[in-house]
Amino acid sequence: MSNVHNGSCFCGAVKFTVSGEPNMMGYCHCTDCAEWAGAPVNAFSLWPPEAVKVTEGAEKIGSFAKTPASHRKFCTDCGGHIMSEHPDMNMTDVYLNVVEGLEHQGTMHIFYGEKTLSVKDGLPKWKDMPKEFGGSGTQLQE
Repeated sequence: MSNVHNGSCFCGAVKFTVSGEPNMMGYCHCTDCAEWAGAPVNAFSLWPPEAVKVTEGAEKIGSFAKTPASHRKFCTDCGGHIMSEHPDMNMTDVYLNVVEGLEHQGTMHIFYGEKTLSVKDGLPKWKDMPKEFGGSGTQLQE
């Protein structure tokens, strides 16, 4: 393991580490993420599942799956969002705002076709997702 960073839920009852580097970082504008986060954009970071380890409070992790594609994890004490497992992609999305000292460096926007907030940052804007992730591969203008 090269880089190891600590993370926790809002109240600190659930603690975890992420190791190495994420496979990808970006911003999701899908309706599900917006409603889950209570925000127009959700910053994501995708990690191999083995890079994410719960170190404390595993029994306090709740899970909700509106669809089979995303199993959203949260602390049952404070309700703080922690991560989402994406079984079809074999990836874990860790919300980097709950990881100490790891800067979010997004490389793209996904589901920009569902956006409620326009973002002009020069990054690629995918209508849904790139083809390699099962999307249409259609890019939209800023």
